[in-house]
Amino acid sequence: MLMPTKILVPTDFSEYSDRALAQALDIAKQYRSKVFLLHVVHEHVYSSAFDLALSEEAVREIKDGTTAWARESLKKQLDSFPEAKEVEVVTNVREGVPYEEILKEGKEKGIDLIVIASLGRTGIAKYLMGGVARNVLKGSKCPVLLTK
Repeated sequence: MLMPTKILVPTDFSEYSDRALAQALDIAKQYRSKVFLLHVVHEHVYSSAFDLALSEEAVREIKDGTTAWARESLKKQLDSFPEAKEVEVVTNVREGVPYEEILKEGKEKGIDLIVIASLGRTGIAKYLMGGVARNVLKGSKCPVLLTK
């Protein structure tokens, strides 16, 4: 029987990610697991800045601003879940290709369960992200719980 001790929850701050986080927190409470909440800033955000011929300094400011926004958004997301205070939660922001960074985070942290939304953002972001959940499911060495 699966008794996870480390649960990874990738988030894009959508309502679907909120549902995945709620499920992960519920599981974590039950098994006294540690939750790792992760947001990945897609590398296209920065390559687009270079395409606009912005200076390296301007791109660095964009990176710093985006990372700060993501960290604050992680905090706000957690604050909307009172049960998050009952379990240990660690947040992290990475940059790169989302599914690759999720898999790297899982390996680096010794994750034994990934809880991820099967759907994500809508509109253009959905197409930039691609099949993140599908690729995580395909590449993961640990069980993956897909939520709706």
